[in-house]
Amino acid sequence: MTAKTWLAAGIMFLAPPLARSLAAQDLPRVMIQTELGSMEVEVDTIRTPDVAGNFLNYVDHGAYRGGHFHRTVRAERQRGGKAEIQGIQGGLKASRSKDAPSIALEDKKDTGLSLGDKVPSLRGGRPDAATADFFIRVGDQPEVGRLDPAGGGFTPFGRVVRGREVVRLIQTARADQQRLTPPIAITNITRVK
Repeated sequence: MTAKTWLAAGIMFLAPPLARSLAAQDLPRVMIQTELGSMEVEVDTIRTPDVAGNFLNYVDHGAYRGGHFHRTVRAERQRGGKAEIQGIQGGLKASRSKDAPSIALEDKKDTGLSLGDKVPSLRGGRPDAATADFFIRVGDQPEVGRLDPAGGGFTPFGRVVRGREVVRLIQTARADQQRLTPPIAITNITRVK
């Protein structure tokens, strides 16, 4: 094999990781500001264009300002202590949430994303039932990401890149069953990039 052939083979071998790296650099980021601190989230608009676009639309219109994290899911709060899902759920303030249009979820078998630690996702009970509420996972829960036969489930759409300790603070805050008492205020969610 000549040097040129080796070079061409090396470039072809490196091209996919390089392309993924360049694409990741172009992904938008948002800052979720809460009363307990802030977290920065990278939003994957490439692999989940519909769900990510829906979330960013709410962000760009300032819809999360005045919203809150209202739910915490922990192992000890589930039947038998089995952690089928762990994380926090947040969204719009109640007066705005009733006006949120629903969209279709994107299946992880199509996106290639899974529900890992500190991964935000949208949830819907039906294929077209996702709205503005979002979850941020604590721990890996890959099976939960599958859409059920009726089309309900979760679509992961990014990852928390800074402020992971804030996710944990919210998850361990005082709660009645799964309802945070009081809810943790979202002061704003804005783009940072």
